[in-house]
Amino acid sequence: MRDDHTAALRAFHMIARHASFTRAAAVLEVTPSALSQTMRQLEQRLGVRLLQRSTRKVGLTEAGQLFLERIAPALADIDSAVEALRQHADHPAGTLRITSSQSLFDQLIAPMAGDFLRRYPDVTLDLVVDSALTDLVAEGVDAGIRLGERLARDVVAVPLGGPVRAVVAGSPAYFAQHGRPQHPHELQHHACARFRYNGSGAIYRWEFAHKSGAPKAGAQRGRWFEIDVTGPLITNEPTLQIHAALDGLLLVHALEPMVREHIAAGRLQTVLDSWLPPFEGFYLYYPSRLQVPPKLRAFIDFLRERLEPSA
Repeated sequence: MRDDHTAALRAFHMIARHASFTRAAAVLEVTPSALSQTMRQLEQRLGVRLLQRSTRKVGLTEAGQLFLERIAPALADIDSAVEALRQHADHPAGTLRITSSQSLFDQLIAPMAGDFLRRYPDVTLDLVVDSALTDLVAEGVDAGIRLGERLARDVVAVPLGGPVRAVVAGSPAYFAQHGRPQHPHELQHHACARFRYNGSGAIYRWEFAHKSGAPKAGAQRGRWFEIDVTGPLITNEPTLQIHAALDGLLLVHALEPMVREHIAAGRLQTVLDSWLPPFEGFYLYYPSRLQVPPKLRAFIDFLRERLEPSA
């Protein structure tokens, strides 16, 4: 690595992120053959194989995984330093990479993205939709938006909009045919939409809290518990679940803002409301060691400005 050694390291990082020479080459704006040559030279200089290549995919060797974990934070620091210089200390500019789940993207980001870009024309939004929690440093992401209860402790978390609540909703036609559950445990007799997390593949178990007036609540009062529902639909797409509920096929467990308009219009009705109190809301989070660049500070301030009336 006689000249710019960071170029070879960045090439390795990009290949590892995309698990593909072709996609990494497209991002780096080089040919796949040139990228392959760069990796061969890097492995020769290090004396260690970093990648496992096959006809279908590219994976990391054990040494490659360890190497990636060490260099990813350093590359992020270099990018941050260069970006800070380019931004002349206080001007929001450059590419801002944000990750969120699909529901938070639909509810928070999509409605305001156009206005943000008009206000800050020198910023490029790179939006990544993923229900799994993202390692921001390893993935080269500036910040994420998630529910507060899912955040790690080693991040800076900025509250957005205050507490939220979930609802269980169904169409009038569904309730006319199947009745209205009076207790969460009665959901085992109902068709329910089931949500699958992208990263782990786990199925979300519907969450409720023992209401204060519930018989035999006792010491359980206010504590959250989970119900493993069943139903004809499993998906990682919240909008599809809501459409199925509107069609009268099933009940959906959703954040209230996502179905607010349908409830107001009478297309959906809620049940079990007293078992669903408000809980910790949305947060924007970023690595605690990150010096907040102007582009991210502008995004945080813009989101809080837009959400303040509904806080």
